[in-house]
Amino acid sequence: MKSPIQFNKGDAGSLMTRRAVSHAVLPLLASLVAAFAAAPAHAVLGGAPMTTPNGATANRAVAKTAVVPGASSASGASASATSGASYSVRSTTLGNGTVVNEYVSTDGTVFGVAWHGERIPDLPGLLGNYFPQYLQGLKAQRAARASRGPVSVQDSGLVVHSGGHMGSFAGQAYLPEKLPAGVSGSDIQ
Repeated sequence: MKSPIQFNKGDAGSLMTRRAVSHAVLPLLASLVAAFAAAPAHAVLGGAPMTTPNGATANRAVAKTAVVPGASSASGASASATSGASYSVRSTTLGNGTVVNEYVSTDGTVFGVAWHGERIPDLPGLLGNYFPQYLQGLKAQRAARASRGPVSVQDSGLVVHSGGHMGSFAGQAYLPEKLPAGVSGSDIQ
């Protein structure tokens, strides 16, 4: 009995075996290529800031201090902001002109991203492990509205707003539970 991997020219059984092997292997290879081509180098939201992609320009990160209502200084006087920076904003201009702002906590974790430009950025790359949750919310929204338009996915762990039209897109995504004290979703721009 021949092994299914042995191929002899002119043998009809071998031809069928080659087809069966190629039909089994080709989808597997195609899915692996697609996974590696679409997979982000890293997860941004909930992880470390993105590595600047080829053709992109990373601007200097700007430290921000969140305003915490009711915070007071050691002398008892009311203060309008916490001492020191509570997060930073890192802006990257992608090769296609889209600007992505990453909101990074003091521990180096991205708690929010915002974008604006002619094209929507690589959302699987920006949302990382939260992308399936986004897709689930998007599917539910589309089923409820039965139309296309601005996206608004909101649940306890993830908020995403995205919209625009050809040549002008903008959006934001953030993790409500990870927002530093004094920072709200409206600060993610």
